[in-house]
Amino acid sequence: MSLLVKICGLSTPEALDVAIVEHADMVGFVFFPPSPRNVSIEAARALSARVKGRAKKVALSVDADDTLLAAVVDALAPDFLQLHGRESPERVSAIKARFRLPVIKALAIDTKSDLARAKNYAAAADWLLFDAKAPADATRPGGLGKPFDWSLLRGVAPGVPLMLSGGLDASNVAEAIRIADPSAVDVSSGVESSPGRKDIGKIREFIRRAREAYLDVHAGSIASRA
Repeated sequence: MSLLVKICGLSTPEALDVAIVEHADMVGFVFFPPSPRNVSIEAARALSARVKGRAKKVALSVDADDTLLAAVVDALAPDFLQLHGRESPERVSAIKARFRLPVIKALAIDTKSDLARAKNYAAAADWLLFDAKAPADATRPGGLGKPFDWSLLRGVAPGVPLMLSGGLDASNVAEAIRIADPSAVDVSSGVESSPGRKDIGKIREFIRRAREAYLDVHAGSIASRA
């Protein structure tokens, strides 16, 4: 499987369109009011209509109840639900069963011990997303532009694909891919000019550098399949 690139926190038609034109594999929409990237149900419906099957739609929520998730699913028709809060493995399984959608579960990472939960969540989720752990006083769990030690992920194989997030941008995504070799990379604040405001040029550059880095890391295996 080649590297998947996810552009998250999209909230305007212009940013969404450039992510799709530049062949992002996944486009993410945030349903969490404290975030500067939050989108309303009405806005999500309009943005969803623009995707037209050209990328996979991901709905990000934080400890959402079933009522909100149902409204999100109705408006966005997502291909994935991304759970970015403190949802337990049991809650992840219940959401997956109720909404019949694959689930990406985000886990906050700071030290090696934080990876101990991965196997429990891998039994419930379809993907695991590793993000930097937010400070204790943070008002939201992600989108803070903070990386973590990517070398912690060496040798981690919980049995589901891994997505790398947290502080990625065009200047460091190649190093992150070289060190962690994830199945996907996810960026939000790293392609913004200010919180919540996506930068068209940064989106293009991030996708380009991520693709180039993957080819560099896997040049041998790709050549052998040619």
